[in-house]
Amino acid sequence: MPKPHALLVNPWIHDFAAYDFWAKPMGLYFLAGVLRKAGWRVSLIDCLDRFHPGQPSGDPGRRYGRGAYLKTQISKPALLADVNRRFSRYGIQPKWLETDLRAVPPPDLILVTSLMTYWYTGLQETIESIRRIWPEPPLVLGGIYASLCESHARRHSGADRVITGPGERAVLDLAAEITGGNPMSDFDPLDLDAYPYPALELQHRITYAPLITSRGCPFNCAYCASHLVEPRRLVRSPDSVLEEIRHWHMGFGVTDFVLYDDAFLADARRHALPLLEKIVTADLPVRFHTPNAVHIRGISRDTSRLLFQAGFKTLRLGLETTEFENRAALDRKVTEAEFQKTASALRAAGFDKDQVGAYLLAGLPDQKFETIAASIEAVKRAGITPIPAYYSPIPGTALWPEAVKASRYKLAADPIFTNNAILPCSKEPFSWEYITRIRRLVDDR
Repeated sequence: MPKPHALLVNPWIHDFAAYDFWAKPMGLYFLAGVLRKAGWRVSLIDCLDRFHPGQPSGDPGRRYGRGAYLKTQISKPALLADVNRRFSRYGIQPKWLETDLRAVPPPDLILVTSLMTYWYTGLQETIESIRRIWPEPPLVLGGIYASLCESHARRHSGADRVITGPGERAVLDLAAEITGGNPMSDFDPLDLDAYPYPALELQHRITYAPLITSRGCPFNCAYCASHLVEPRRLVRSPDSVLEEIRHWHMGFGVTDFVLYDDAFLADARRHALPLLEKIVTADLPVRFHTPNAVHIRGISRDTSRLLFQAGFKTLRLGLETTEFENRAALDRKVTEAEFQKTASALRAAGFDKDQVGAYLLAGLPDQKFETIAASIEAVKRAGITPIPAYYSPIPGTALWPEAVKASRYKLAADPIFTNNAILPCSKEPFSWEYITRIRRLVDDR
């Protein structure tokens, strides 16, 4: 009797701008690994595949494995007709997706993930394409949009079922319903060391390996949804992480590793420091990157030294603002003294300003431009690169009510209005002037 077959799909992005800054659907890859261990066959179709065989020359990739998605201009959603920007589908051509869907064995289960809440129109198009080829198998949606906008997803996505939060146990239970068995009944989703490796080898080409050493975040920042998507703090053992690094480096030639942790340096002495010491001792020719910000408070001189020796090449700090006296409504992650101490420690360890960037929130409700400008200048004086992070309102977070009041849109009416590319927390129509002024401040040496 053939093994049951699961088809996993990463959907298109519909947006004004998108780029592969080390963005992979890790939840989907973990589910593929778990289902395979449970005895299922798995297939993966990635609509964002930069190395799809349909592209004759492929994407050579950029520094450290990053690169541009294929881009096709499409009509803007009617709700965003007022935004003076071009709108595009990012990812493979629709005919390539149809060919790939017809090439896989008949699926018994289809799993589709979702990323940003305001990308749901790309998800809808993806699910419609799947249903034209495979109308019968149960189609289950999970991921960030499904978790944060569950009601909207149930009404509008086209999925048969919506799973919220981490989906491993729920998907295994669904697999048991389909097969009549009970695969991996002893699987503990709270033990990260027990997880099989994510099935990254299902990609056409691995230019970098995402790495999760922990899940969850002990902070509860007003602008962040981490605690909503994963309310628990789970941590892997250093030995488990190091073995995975060896697995991808020795077995697949991976050089660049990207930490997806929301709080890698939280409780650093118990988690990050022992891991960094093992990485340094292993002396592997690999590099590490942290597009998800690390917590400034967790960076001491010892931590800075270990990060540098371990091969961290791209370090991003969660600073958000240098208005330290009035930041309690946003978060309580860092003081001015801690920021200055961290900047000094990183420079002393050998990091230069091109390697270390500090995220600064822009486009917050009622935020004054002068506050952003002052933060940019303060970060420059500290010898670090300022990186504007444009705010996307998230339902369920503490800042959401203020965002609703500040917006020119009815934010609660549709997730599409939360797109940070349209600067939604402003009463004025979108204008390039605001973004241009910020870019000039950042680029002004």
